[in-house]
Amino acid sequence: MPELQVEQRIRYPPFEPHRFIPEKLPIATSTRIVETGTRSDLMNTVENLAPSFKLGSDDSWIIEQRYLIDGEPCADEENERSEHILENNKKPLIVNEQRQGWYLTPNPIHAAIRNFISKTVVVLLIALGYLFIEPLLNSLGIQGIGTGTVRIGLLDYPLLAIILLPLLLGPLALRVGANLADLVQQQNFLKSEPIDPSITLVEQPIAGQPLKLKVSIDETREDWKEIDVLWRVGALPPAREEIFRSLGVAQSKQPPAGLTTELPHHWQIGLDDGTGGGEEAPMEAREVKGGLFLRPMRSMETGGRCLLSEQVMTLDPPAMEWPGTVSSKLIRIHWELIIRIKRSKGGPLLWVLPLPVMHPKSCSQISALPTNDGRAESVPI
Repeated sequence: MPELQVEQRIRYPPFEPHRFIPEKLPIATSTRIVETGTRSDLMNTVENLAPSFKLGSDDSWIIEQRYLIDGEPCADEENERSEHILENNKKPLIVNEQRQGWYLTPNPIHAAIRNFISKTVVVLLIALGYLFIEPLLNSLGIQGIGTGTVRIGLLDYPLLAIILLPLLLGPLALRVGANLADLVQQQNFLKSEPIDPSITLVEQPIAGQPLKLKVSIDETREDWKEIDVLWRVGALPPAREEIFRSLGVAQSKQPPAGLTTELPHHWQIGLDDGTGGGEEAPMEAREVKGGLFLRPMRSMETGGRCLLSEQVMTLDPPAMEWPGTVSSKLIRIHWELIIRIKRSKGGPLLWVLPLPVMHPKSCSQISALPTNDGRAESVPI
């Protein structure tokens, strides 16, 4: 008897995706049997399921869900649903722990220093290359520059090293200072956490349609300035164990291409896919599960934004054709509302609310997924 299957395929952007060649990385695939029956009955079942979607392409980053009947794709894209469908799966742990509630923004020094260090490393490599060929230049009668020595204590050091050393150590010292400032900011915030805003959705959110809502903030503080509201959608990392299972690799073995060795967690296991390399966010307080810095989704798009108002606010949808909320182990399409509070000091304060968004009536398709490196300080809100 024919079988109806749902197939999910994903090649999720790893940390710093611009360093990878997508087509060289494997695509994780998972297939699950939904129902068995006659072909007409299975087609009727498909009509009551969320529409298929394909985000990205096979030779780049891709997130795809489609339906198969006896292993062959059914013509799901040809049919439009009679009504919008909302999935009722349980929210992933990463949403509960890292994408709802109050969040701070990292010290801007982190992003500035990261760019500075990259340029400094280039200068250092040029200097080392010059010191390597300097004897050859000297033998040709070309006078060297910066090749003298400076005595410090009992040792002599190259003059170029004395010049470049502060360029390397200075940013590192500033980065340590920025981390300490972040820790102080987190401790001060935890001592006086604001009251949660009250959100009222005028209509059930639907992918591809404007969001209508009312926001009430019962507490305001002296250092709060402009307050704006926005929403965005993106793809969260798939469960690490599901990627290993889909690719047929034991978790105790060498990780597949694009994944690193899983990092130890000081709050709870299962909050990332192990590709962050310890750089997703600056130093965080250990008292808060999931941390106080909002990590950007590595593939995401922001929708409309407007200033806070007591009236009903309407936010435009993202420009691309995203599906509604999907919460499986392999594919996690996540929608969230963000209230951004500009402060006189300490950077913007964020309040995040996950949104259950209904699927559009037709299939969604995006030709190329937008990507970013995944660092908390690299994508401004």
